[in-house]
Amino acid sequence: MPVASEEVRGDERLLKFERTPVMSTYLVAVVVGEFDFVEDTTRDGVKVRVYTPVGKKEQGKFALQVATEVMPYYTDYFEVKYPLPKIDLIAIADFAAGAMENWGLVTYRELCLLVDPDNTTTDRKQKIALTVGHELAHQWFGNLVTMEWWTHLWLNEGYATFVESMCVNHMFPEYDIWTQFVTKSVVVGLQDDALKNSHAIEVPICHPSEIDEIFDEISYNKGASIIRMLHKFIGDEDFRKGMKLYLTKHEYANAETEDLWAALQHSSEKPVKEVMSTWTNKMGFPVITVSSKQIGNSRELTLSQKRFCASADMKDDPSMWMVPISLSTSADPTKASHNFVLSDPTQIVTIDNINDGDFVKVNPGTFGFYRTCYSIEMLDQLVPAITSKQLPPLDRLGILDDVFSMVQAGHMAPTEGLKLMSTYSECEDDYTVWKNMCSWITKLNSLFNYADECKKPFLAYARSVLRKISEKLGWDAIEKESHTDTLLRARIIESLVECEDEKTIKEAKTRYEAHRNGTKILPADLRLPVYRAVLTDADASIFQEMVEMYRSADLHEEQHRISFAMGYMKDPELLQKAIDFAMSDDVRKQDTVYVISFIAFSLEGINLAWAHLTKHWQTCLDKFGGTWLITKLVRKVTEKFATVEAADEADKFFAENPISGVKRNVRLGVETARLNAAWLNRDRATIAEWLSEELARIANRATN
Repeated sequence: MPVASEEVRGDERLLKFERTPVMSTYLVAVVVGEFDFVEDTTRDGVKVRVYTPVGKKEQGKFALQVATEVMPYYTDYFEVKYPLPKIDLIAIADFAAGAMENWGLVTYRELCLLVDPDNTTTDRKQKIALTVGHELAHQWFGNLVTMEWWTHLWLNEGYATFVESMCVNHMFPEYDIWTQFVTKSVVVGLQDDALKNSHAIEVPICHPSEIDEIFDEISYNKGASIIRMLHKFIGDEDFRKGMKLYLTKHEYANAETEDLWAALQHSSEKPVKEVMSTWTNKMGFPVITVSSKQIGNSRELTLSQKRFCASADMKDDPSMWMVPISLSTSADPTKASHNFVLSDPTQIVTIDNINDGDFVKVNPGTFGFYRTCYSIEMLDQLVPAITSKQLPPLDRLGILDDVFSMVQAGHMAPTEGLKLMSTYSECEDDYTVWKNMCSWITKLNSLFNYADECKKPFLAYARSVLRKISEKLGWDAIEKESHTDTLLRARIIESLVECEDEKTIKEAKTRYEAHRNGTKILPADLRLPVYRAVLTDADASIFQEMVEMYRSADLHEEQHRISFAMGYMKDPELLQKAIDFAMSDDVRKQDTVYVISFIAFSLEGINLAWAHLTKHWQTCLDKFGGTWLITKLVRKVTEKFATVEAADEADKFFAENPISGVKRNVRLGVETARLNAAWLNRDRATIAEWLSEELARIANRATN
């Protein structure tokens, strides 16, 4: 609330604030310190301020612009007025979380609020817009109406994660944010929920130590993904009506998931509770297996569902979902031709007036939170629509991610994902599709740290995959290029550095030298890949130079880039120095975890990070205990393992050194390590053989 009165008493000041509405105590915040600020007023009269460290108020202008426009957007969308007279956003130097939605006084890491026009990347600016949108959505959804108990945390976080994209899409349509939502939320949610040690969206919380552990991908990203699926299922108009009903009925009070379903069911007159309860009350999600048979000018599809698990066969799991299914065909790939709810284990659907050879796409737009496993015949029919880009980007992305996930779980031949990657490399130009493809390159590269016969051939293959799009984009931005092309260039260069492309690394070093001596300053978007390239074969002097750059950097984002790049060093002595640096007073506690997790990139880095964690476990607990930082550190290190022995060692260590609030993440990290080991042991020989043959084919094409 605003200051009601201020009284000077000698060297002290007495400030009295206006009385708050009825509110939850976890949303109370008081900040005392020296700050600058910029301010504006929304079109409906709410005063907005962005507080920054002294001397940095210009860096608060972008967040101010976003907040000033987002607040009335939410008021219009919810048809519920923001109840307070002001909203403050403040950048805190040492802050463990990204941000916290305290009512009327939202706290942020500097990294998540401040924009320096000359030194902030396009990607970071976009993330700041999303974070501001996320926290301001909470002013209604979480603050005005608060979850009944932590079991319903997802009501806060899942909804805000969905709505942040809605407001950013309204303000910045050029961001193509709904396409990016699939890689940021849907794919991430599916990956975590495919593990046996996942949890239901609604999870019983019996002890305070358990709360931090559910601020995770399930509550945020699966939660957001199923709300997006529901939004598609009932339509925007009924969704808005339901949200207004929910907020007005429960304002200044608490609510449960069932209250949200009741409001949306009332507004849409659709079986919302019946459908959605199957998604919130149990862990996991289904894989929809689909095959087809042509009968004259009709196509008969057989669809079946069972729980998908990346690390185990779930054929005996009886779980069933009510799955909103959509289909599209060659006739119009942008429009769903059929919509229905799959509630039985198997269902047959007939599509009329379709030619033999035409494709059928399940889950157009990737709105459904499930995997699709096509028959090879159906997948082959989709390939021409991928190469011609007849299929929209979200569908191309969904197919690629589904196929690699099927391969990882052992449900498809190990080379199917790589074959598809080769197909995409010849035609793909969409940022979000490439971002997903690059994430699989990173995942395979990490896996092959444990398979020498695959490592170098895979890096050579990945370089060939990246070559065409790299040549198209080049190094330098062109006038009026799209927002997503700017993002794509940085991502492709970074992947080429990761894949040890000599030409890219050489060019990066040349540009770094010009940047260092002031001849030509690097654009912010290229600094991370360039720093990573410079550090790939760094000696002690280069490492020390980067440390000094970190110490002298006035922008938290620049420090983040440098610490990220340190993980690319190969010299074990320098990697150890990077860990020691991370634990020093030069690095904020909130950032130490990230530095150490970045170091767990190479096999040497993984082993050093694990050795540090186990040898200095008590120090880590003293430094991070009681925050979610320790859970993140544990998982980020253990999930990089890819041998049964390493997984067993991690299991044994945490059994002997138990700590409340970390158990769930230990189980997830160890399960991922076992999944990696099983995938590698099952497929390494086949992949090595295929890579050898594919590289020979590439060489043959080059000579001819």
